[in-house]
Amino acid sequence: MFFMDERFNSKYRIPSTRLPGWDYGSNGLYYITICTKNRVHYFGNIVNEPNLETKAALKMTPIGNVAFENWMAIPLHHPYIELDEFVLMPNHLHGIIFINRPDKPDWQINQFGPQSQNLASAMRGYKASVKTYATINEIEFSWQPRYFDRVIRNENEYRNVREYIFNNPRDWLAKGDNEDNYFPM
Repeated sequence: MFFMDERFNSKYRIPSTRLPGWDYGSNGLYYITICTKNRVHYFGNIVNEPNLETKAALKMTPIGNVAFENWMAIPLHHPYIELDEFVLMPNHLHGIIFINRPDKPDWQINQFGPQSQNLASAMRGYKASVKTYATINEIEFSWQPRYFDRVIRNENEYRNVREYIFNNPRDWLAKGDNEDNYFPM
């Protein structure tokens, strides 16, 4: 029997972005970024909003509204998740998710295979819900296949990520659509 690594000499294997040895169903704060396919601006445009503290906000399209509403509904489908700072941008979103499972005493290292009651299952469900709505309503829309996550490890990192998310619309107006608007690490 051949394994993919043996058959293809690891040529076609995309390395995991997950933290090795981490239990993604364990209690913790997770910084998430999800991008649209080819970074197409499906969700709307950033506009000046002088009455807002950030002075910028997303003017949402119909699929942008769905993406926003479905993000806010994640705790309804995954009661072990609490949402923190979040921003929807023209072609991506940033959010902090708190997995809070006081009933989970055991630690299980992240492994390949079926996922449930963890970060991957919540993100899969979220992305599927937006894509399903778009398909049913014949709205052109696609996600990038993967998502970026980072385990937030301390209070300083948490504050920096929250500030980055909060300022992302303002920075978008100042800098445009560039790599700095996706990953603050």
